[in-house]
Parts: sequence; C-alpha cells; structure tokens
Amino acid sequence: MRLSDLLNGIIQGFQLLIRFDPELYRIIFLSIVVSGTASALGALVGVPLGSLLAFRPIWGRGFLIRLTNTLMGLPPVLAGLSVYLLLSNQGPFGRARLLFTPAAMVIVQFILVLPIVTGLTLVAVREKDRLVRDTAMALGASRWQTDLAVISEARRAIETAAMAAFGRAIAEVGAVMLVGGNIQGQTRVMTTAIVLDTRQGRYDLAIALGLVLLLLAFVVNSLVGRVAPSAGEKRP
Repeated sequence: MRLSDLLNGIIQGFQLLIRFDPELYRIIFLSIVVSGTASALGALVGVPLGSLLAFRPIWGRGFLIRLTNTLMGLPPVLAGLSVYLLLSNQGPFGRARLLFTPAAMVIVQFILVLPIVTGLTLVAVREKDRLVRDTAMALGASRWQTDLAVISEARRAIETAAMAAFGRAIAEVGAVMLVGGNIQGQTRVMTTAIVLDTRQGRYDLAIALGLVLLLLAFVVNSLVGRVAPSAGEKRP
C-alpha cells in the first residue's frame, strides 16, 4: 500500500463521516449499543461483587480474588470460543438461537469486562475501607451504612473501572467475530468491519471506522482523566 493510497483513504473516510453514510453510522450505533450494554451489565454485577469480596470474609474469598485477577487477562479468543460452544446447535444453550446475534456479542463482552470491573472495584474499596470505616463507625453508623459510605468514597475509582471496561469492550474484535459472525446489517461492529474492509481493500470505510474508534478511545480516556485525575493534576 502506497502513502498516497493511505492519504486518499483518510480523505474518503472523512467524507463518509461528513456525509453521514448510512452503513457507517449503522455500524457505529451497533458497536456503541453492544459495548455499552455489556459494560453496564458488567458494572451492575461487578461493583457489588467486588464490594462483597472487599467487605465480607466469605468462604473461598482468596480463591475468588485470585480467579478474578486471572480472568482480568482472559484471552478474548478463548472467551469467544467458550461462548460459541455453549450457544452452538450442539451446545447446552443452542435452543436459544443466540449465536450470531448482538445478544451473543453482549454475552462475550460481559464475560470479558466483568473481571475488570470486579477487580478494580475490589482494589478501590479496599483503599478507602479502613479510614472511612473507622470514621463511620465512630459516628455510630450501622454496618450497611458504613459499607455504603466506603463505596461512596471510592465512587471515582469505580467510575473509572466502568469506563475502562467500556474501552475494553469497544476495542474487542476476535471474540465478537467468533460469536457474532460479522454479518452485514446485523452483527457487524467497528472492529470486525475494519478487519473485513481492510482485507477487501475498502480502506476508506476502514479508516473512517478507525477514526471513530480512536475518537471514542479519546473520549473515554478524557472521561477517565476527568473523574480520576492523576497525582498532581488539578481538575478544572
């Protein structure tokens, strides 16, 4: 590929964005819906689970924490293969006919982001636990009121965990391609479309989607920086 082809692809990619190309925006919309749903579900389950592991000495707690830490680095292709086998016609959930649907993509992305939200919530709550718990108990708060106070103090880190999960989900390609099938108009999302269009030489659409993906990553990172400013960084 020559440099002129790359520049031409970038120009045509911008033109597709400006013209509101229907196919391009359908892919972007589906990507945001699937990844947003998976991230929201991951937060709904992961935040209580991470808090439970931090607050309560439940049976098998050490094993669950080690398992969560291990699954934070779960290879996406392995997650995709597992969901594929479960949802295939010969699998235990084959009758649900979810394979190659957006629902299957949400499931596999949920599996990938859940350990991230759980693990980061666990760390965030632990960091705030001792100081806030002692203060709350000294003021006469009940056990549940104390737990809620700790979670409230750790909310910025928890918000960061949720946005990190969305970043992981929206950038996923291998797992969603396995269970979604990259079907045009049904399960094609930005990452899988970029792979296909690049293979077919449709660089304009691939670059346009890459630009949107990069823009989304920038927005997510900006939000992360806003809710959890780094040390020494002053918030506006």
